[in-house]
Amino acid sequence: MHYITAIEYDSGYKLCLQFESGEWRVADLEKHLSGEVFLPLRDPSIFQTVRLNSGIDTVVWDTGADMSPDFLYKISAPIEGRPVLKAAEEPMSYKTNIDK
Repeated sequence: MHYITAIEYDSGYKLCLQFESGEWRVADLEKHLSGEVFLPLRDPSIFQTVRLNSGIDTVVWDTGADMSPDFLYKISAPIEGRPVLKAAEEPMSYKTNIDK
Protein backbone atom coordinates (compact mmCIF):
# COMPACT_ATOMS: atom_id res chain seq x y z
CA MET A 1 0.00 0.00 0.00
CA HIS A 2 1.38 3.38 -1.02
CA TYR A 3 0.96 6.81 0.46
CA ILE A 4 1.97 10.28 -0.66
CA THR A 5 4.26 12.49 1.40
CA ALA A 6 4.58 15.56 -0.84
CA ILE A 7 3.15 16.98 -4.06
CA GLU A 8 4.06 19.66 -6.55
CA TYR A 9 1.83 20.94 -9.31
CA ASP A 10 3.72 20.52 -12.60
CA SER A 11 1.63 21.76 -15.54
CA GLY A 12 -1.65 21.01 -17.26
CA TYR A 13 -3.07 18.04 -15.37
CA LYS A 14 0.29 16.74 -14.16
CA LEU A 15 1.36 16.34 -10.55
CA CYS A 16 4.76 15.44 -9.18
CA LEU A 17 4.20 13.08 -6.27
CA GLN A 18 6.59 11.87 -3.62
CA PHE A 19 5.72 8.47 -2.19
CA GLU A 20 6.55 6.88 1.16
CA SER A 21 9.74 5.36 -0.28
CA GLY A 22 11.02 8.87 -1.05
CA GLU A 23 10.62 8.23 -4.79
CA TRP A 24 9.27 11.07 -6.94
CA ARG A 25 6.87 10.17 -9.77
CA VAL A 26 4.84 12.25 -12.23
CA ALA A 27 1.17 11.49 -12.82
CA ASP A 28 -0.71 12.89 -15.82
CA LEU A 29 -4.35 12.86 -14.73
CA GLU A 30 -5.91 14.34 -17.87
CA LYS A 31 -7.48 11.10 -19.14
CA HIS A 32 -8.61 10.15 -15.63
CA LEU A 33 -10.78 13.22 -15.01
CA SER A 34 -14.19 11.85 -15.91
CA GLY A 35 -17.34 11.18 -13.97
CA GLU A 36 -19.31 13.45 -11.69
CA VAL A 37 -16.63 13.76 -8.99
CA PHE A 38 -13.66 14.45 -11.28
CA LEU A 39 -15.23 16.40 -14.17
CA PRO A 40 -14.95 19.78 -12.35
CA LEU A 41 -11.17 19.23 -12.17
CA ARG A 42 -10.97 19.76 -15.95
CA ASP A 43 -11.12 23.49 -15.12
CA PRO A 44 -7.42 24.34 -14.64
CA SER A 45 -8.14 26.82 -11.84
CA ILE A 46 -9.97 24.11 -9.91
CA PHE A 47 -7.39 21.41 -10.69
CA GLN A 48 -4.68 23.67 -9.29
CA THR A 49 -6.37 23.74 -5.87
CA VAL A 50 -4.78 20.31 -5.29
CA ARG A 51 -3.21 19.78 -1.89
CA LEU A 52 -1.89 17.00 0.29
CA ASN A 53 -4.22 15.71 2.98
CA SER A 54 -1.86 14.12 5.49
CA GLY A 55 -4.81 12.57 7.32
CA ILE A 56 -5.47 10.25 4.39
CA ASP A 57 -1.98 10.48 2.82
CA THR A 58 -3.14 11.45 -0.66
CA VAL A 59 -4.07 14.38 -2.87
CA VAL A 60 -7.39 16.16 -2.49
CA TRP A 61 -9.12 19.09 -4.17
CA ASP A 62 -11.40 21.83 -2.90
CA THR A 63 -14.30 20.08 -4.68
CA GLY A 64 -13.97 17.13 -2.29
CA ALA A 65 -12.39 14.85 -4.90
CA ASP A 66 -9.43 12.65 -3.98
CA MET A 67 -7.51 9.81 -5.60
CA SER A 68 -6.14 6.59 -4.22
CA PRO A 69 -2.35 6.69 -3.68
CA ASP A 70 -2.11 3.16 -5.10
CA PHE A 71 -3.91 4.28 -8.28
CA LEU A 72 -1.65 7.34 -8.56
CA TYR A 73 1.44 5.17 -8.17
CA LYS A 74 0.19 2.77 -10.84
CA ILE A 75 -0.46 5.48 -13.46
CA SER A 76 2.64 7.55 -12.71
CA ALA A 77 6.20 7.34 -14.02
CA PRO A 78 9.46 7.82 -12.11
CA ILE A 79 11.07 11.24 -12.34
CA GLU A 80 14.72 10.86 -13.20
CA GLY A 81 17.13 13.10 -11.31
CA ARG A 82 14.90 13.83 -8.32
CA PRO A 83 16.60 12.97 -5.04
CA VAL A 84 15.09 10.09 -3.09
CA LEU A 85 14.79 10.83 0.62
CA LYS A 86 16.19 8.37 3.10
CA ALA A 87 13.74 7.01 5.64
CA ALA A 88 15.10 9.26 8.42
CA GLU A 89 14.76 12.47 6.39
CA GLU A 90 11.74 14.73 6.48
CA PRO A 91 9.62 14.89 3.30
CA MET A 92 9.75 18.07 1.24
CA SER A 93 6.92 20.50 1.82
CA TYR A 94 4.18 21.06 -0.73
CA LYS A 95 5.01 23.66 -3.36
CA THR A 96 3.17 24.79 -6.44
CA ASN A 97 4.17 26.66 -9.57
CA ILE A 98 1.03 28.76 -9.12
CA ASP A 99 2.57 30.57 -6.15
CA LYS A 100 5.59 31.77 -8.13
